[in-house]
Amino acid sequence: MTKYEEVQQQLSAEPKVWLVTGVAGFIGSNLLETLLKLNQSVVGLDNFSTGFQHNLDEVRSLVSEEQWARFQFVEGDICDLDTCRHVLTHSSAGKVNYVLHQAALGSVPRSIDDPINTNRSNIDGFLNMLVAAKDAKVDSFTYAASSSTYGDHPALPKVEENIGNPLSPYAVTKYVNELYADVFARTYGFNCIGLRYFNVFGKRQNPDGAYAAVIPKWTAAMIQGQDVFINGDGDTSRDFCFIENTVQANLLAATVECEDARNQVYNVAVGDRTTLNQLFQSISNSLALNSVSYCKQAIFRPFRDGDVRHSQADISKISKLLGYKPEFKIQDGIESAMPWYIKFLR
Repeated sequence: MTKYEEVQQQLSAEPKVWLVTGVAGFIGSNLLETLLKLNQSVVGLDNFSTGFQHNLDEVRSLVSEEQWARFQFVEGDICDLDTCRHVLTHSSAGKVNYVLHQAALGSVPRSIDDPINTNRSNIDGFLNMLVAAKDAKVDSFTYAASSSTYGDHPALPKVEENIGNPLSPYAVTKYVNELYADVFARTYGFNCIGLRYFNVFGKRQNPDGAYAAVIPKWTAAMIQGQDVFINGDGDTSRDFCFIENTVQANLLAATVECEDARNQVYNVAVGDRTTLNQLFQSISNSLALNSVSYCKQAIFRPFRDGDVRHSQADISKISKLLGYKPEFKIQDGIESAMPWYIKFLR
């Protein structure tokens, strides 16, 4: 039995109360789905700035009515401290045990276009939630960090202790989150764990808009017979991480009891690299296996500001201290998610 299987078994036997911020978003809604299927009680917070009601509606369709009844939704903004305090102290299920903080304004390009609102949400909002969680004496605070923190550090694979200069306002905000969490751990003895996500993808990831992530954006374009654009020469590489791996990391981090494993930052990835050219071919091949053909060639255009050339994670730390074992590599994840993409993006 893996550590993740043990945790799921323990949670099913002794349900807890969770707060998930950004619950209507891509990662938040997947966390919600998993927790409800484990019969947990969940308080969800979202202001719908980047999340969607249809994500919550889909989760409801995938769980039982009894499980859905364990979900309490609050529409509100993490930039309001009173709201943060309210969701932690007015849970209908009782005291909140664990916080999974996913709410943020993501995207490097968005942060370059709008650094002020990115800072407001990702730093002011983060601090509000951190203060409220500390005061509510929750058992642990797990937050979404980012691989963008590595900045211009050239070494591969990326090791948690070695970071470079940030290349975007978004990267700055995510690094500040780590600094605040470390200070709260040292000053208040508050249990915080940061998860540096590497290019998470999967069902319910928004394919629309200027800041859409590459996999849902390309998949939607291919399904609809539209052009696919590659920024740069296609040799840019990323460590793509399927959503189920990310959910696993969150549950392991929230529930870990070993003191050495707490108050740390961990890479969440697979430990592999895929170029954009390889990704294009993988999506095309997976669509073909689902009877969707795409005959166009990708169109190359200039590199995008703020992007790093290559990214790959060292996952030895999270594997050793949390028992993390990614179940899905990129091709597994694409093939698993493709039926959802075809159903909802056609």
